Amino acid sequence: MFTGIKNKVAIITGAGTGIGYAIAKLLLENEAKVVINEIDKTVVESLYNELNSQFPDQTVLQLGDAGEIEVIDQLISAAVHNFGTIDFVIPNAGITLFGDFFKFKPEDFQKVIQLNLQGAFFLVQKASKIMIAQNKGGRIVLMSSITGIKGYPDLTCYSMTKAALRMMTKSLVLVLGPHEITINCIAPGATLTERTKNEEPDYAGTWAKLIPRGKVGTPDDIAQTCLFLLSKEAAHVNGQTIVVDGGWTAIGRYPNDLQE
Repeated sequence: MFTGIKNKVAIITGAGTGIGYAIAKLLLENEAKVVINEIDKTVVESLYNELNSQFPDQTVLQLGDAGEIEVIDQLISAAVHNFGTIDFVIPNAGITLFGDFFKFKPEDFQKVIQLNLQGAFFLVQKASKIMIAQNKGGRIVLMSSITGIKGYPDLTCYSMTKAALRMMTKSLVLVLGPHEITINCIAPGATLTERTKNEEPDYAGTWAKLIPRGKVGTPDDIAQTCLFLLSKEAAHVNGQTIVVDGGWTAIGRYPNDLQE
């Protein structure tokens, strides 16, 4: 459906499950080559067996915490060493920690900041230097959230990081645009993933009642949007945040509203 994906090299963090996995799988199906990062060793091992059997010689898996500078350097090296180039960067890895603002601990704050912001900032910094040296442009897609647009109970720290990624997107068009590198952002709404299923058993049923479309999003909804932003067809889309939420931010109702 979209062009400019085949044989391109992507780095995706937090891609063992959920949205990151859906993006990686879609890129591989479109004949891209992908360096996949995941922190869970068990997930990485099973993921490698699955993807390598379906897409031989298209996938490299890199274990580690995507918020750590050492791991970011390893991802950059893996892409260049195995595939010779970097074309797409998707810093998808993130952590959500709910907590009362007045009781939130400094160590939890640092944990969220390190992965959600430091991980994205320095992966983009290091990868874009490679892209500029290559002199053939590139695509960067950050992963924000609807909680970076509208307030949500007990998610102040997380929401701050997701709002910051939207501003990072806007700011970097000034330095990356002249090099034909676009940077955009996706803000997913309620999306049914392994994590959200664990957070709430009837996640899909509850949120379906709150979303104008009448259903929650899927990882593939986000992956398809990401594929567009990486494609040639999105060459003139730059510095934007695309909300993929079925219309939730238009009204902003919350689960507690269902109890009234």
